[in-house]
Amino acid sequence: MEHDKAAYADDVSYDESLDELPTDDELETAVSNLEDRGFGVVVVDTAEDALAELKSRIPEGASVMNGHSTTLEEIGFDDYLMDGDHDWQNLHAEVFDIDDDAERAAARREAQTADYFLGGVNAVAQSGELVAADASGSRIGAYPFAAANLLLITGANKVVDDLDAALNRLENVAYPLEDARAEDVYGAPSAIAKQLIYRYENDDDRTTVVLVRESLGY
Repeated sequence: MEHDKAAYADDVSYDESLDELPTDDELETAVSNLEDRGFGVVVVDTAEDALAELKSRIPEGASVMNGHSTTLEEIGFDDYLMDGDHDWQNLHAEVFDIDDDAERAAARREAQTADYFLGGVNAVAQSGELVAADASGSRIGAYPFAAANLLLITGANKVVDDLDAALNRLENVAYPLEDARAEDVYGAPSAIAKQLIYRYENDDDRTTVVLVRESLGY
């Protein structure tokens, strides 16, 4: 994939110490604390397993929207959503088929209320918090409330010690890599403009974190 981490890692300075796979004990601690905070958690071994997990969780006829996520691209979800053999309502395709900028923006906002919204996070604290940020907020806008069901996919390389380390990872791993991608793809820099610290999920069974035992995403 031309926009994965490997495309920028050699030219971008980032803190590689905050991008390492955790030990089994560290991962178990993160899972336990996420569950204590109301998040459902599924741990899978591979990207292929992660895609299968996501497919199994979205019922036929559900409306589906995704925010940009390198991890979703890496596991093949974006391609499956756009071209795959499913019976979902593909809101992503509907939104980006609109030619008028204002109409597309309005549809994009409405799509935040999808039955299933999928995205990633920039860091997972072992203490149980999730950290994510956007330049526009088009991804994380659905996370706190708008989407009926939220599926968050992340590589285990994003698991760090605590919330301070998670915020540090956002600034010093995810941002510089995403900034390079944005310049490449959009011809403009990125920014940590809209930031979410997701501390608790109070709606039973609404948010599921799929943790992959691989190094994925930024």
